[in-house]
Amino acid sequence: MNSNDKNYTKMIDKYVTGKILVTRSSMPEYEEYCEEIRDIWDTRWLTNMGPKHKKLQEDLKEYLGVEKLDLLTNGHMALELTMQALGLTGEVITTPFTFASTTHAIVRNGLTPVFCDIDPDNFTIDTTKLEALITDKTSAIVPVHVYGNICNVEEIQRIADKYGLKVIYDAAHTFGEKYKGKGIGSFGDVSCFSFHATKVFNTIEGGAVCFKDPAFGDAIYDLKNFGIHGPEAVDAVGSNAKMNEFCAAMGICNLHHVDDEINKRRAAVERYHERLDNVDGIRLNKTSPDVKPNYAYLPVIIEAEKFGCDRDEVYNVLASHNIYARKYFYPLTNTFDCFNGKFDPNLTPNALKISLSVLTLPLYADLEPEQVDLICDIIISCKK
Repeated sequence: MNSNDKNYTKMIDKYVTGKILVTRSSMPEYEEYCEEIRDIWDTRWLTNMGPKHKKLQEDLKEYLGVEKLDLLTNGHMALELTMQALGLTGEVITTPFTFASTTHAIVRNGLTPVFCDIDPDNFTIDTTKLEALITDKTSAIVPVHVYGNICNVEEIQRIADKYGLKVIYDAAHTFGEKYKGKGIGSFGDVSCFSFHATKVFNTIEGGAVCFKDPAFGDAIYDLKNFGIHGPEAVDAVGSNAKMNEFCAAMGICNLHHVDDEINKRRAAVERYHERLDNVDGIRLNKTSPDVKPNYAYLPVIIEAEKFGCDRDEVYNVLASHNIYARKYFYPLTNTFDCFNGKFDPNLTPNALKISLSVLTLPLYADLEPEQVDLICDIIISCKK
């Protein structure tokens, strides 16, 4: 065994004896977070829109380049309460190629999701199929920016304006991104973000809505805080979806470092592309030149006919080496058991095909080049 073989064996021993997960949360230094939360012990102000909540709110408005922003307990409540605040009724056009939250927020509001197929190149909603799905019951479009790929926002807005529809973007994958120099949270009537621990920017758990209409801001505030307007004034029926001070403090800290974390993720993505771009049967995501990306995810499409084995085989081989990729998004939301076959996935064939062939590979700021190489070596070894 030569020295290169020995070094490779050591690398395998180092990484494969421990797990490489699909994601790993970014966190500030322990001391930095402790310093940020120190004054919480003095004030005992733990929740109910305290100083940390207010500071993070203002910091995020500036960072994201949006007019108005409110914080919530998580990204799902951002979606669900937005639909309530806008008073949606009837049908909502959306995509099945998304996380469960998007569809569940629609259904939990008593609305009917109508699924539009996706563009197979960037995985976002196919705007050429939108108008055919609009009926007199349609009240909104809920597109999803997928893996950091931006929807065709101009065409979606044109269609929405033509038919008098609201547009709510699920922007959970696009924190900090810009499209043609404009913050992604400024598109549509509302853009909803998730600050879950697995996201590029996290507050442990959290979410936000970005919007322009003050009346919407009043409505979302009522919904997240029981409709309370003062010690003796409850003017609306609401829920409880307030971000607490400890989560806000984590957000304040993480926002200081998010650009550096994105740059580290970019280095890992570039390494993946160096290794996999020219492998026949593997298709990696391409970033639009109009988008300032955040490198949130690393999806690959395994084209079984060319590669010689399918997505599930690659997934299983990686798992046998303690490397845990994710079949994301699989299954499609329009195939969930909870809907009891109510929807026909064959009506969204592109989404169905992609869901059966996509694999998101491990990607996070701390992912080392040697780990990327190991993952790529194992994937390439599957080719037949």
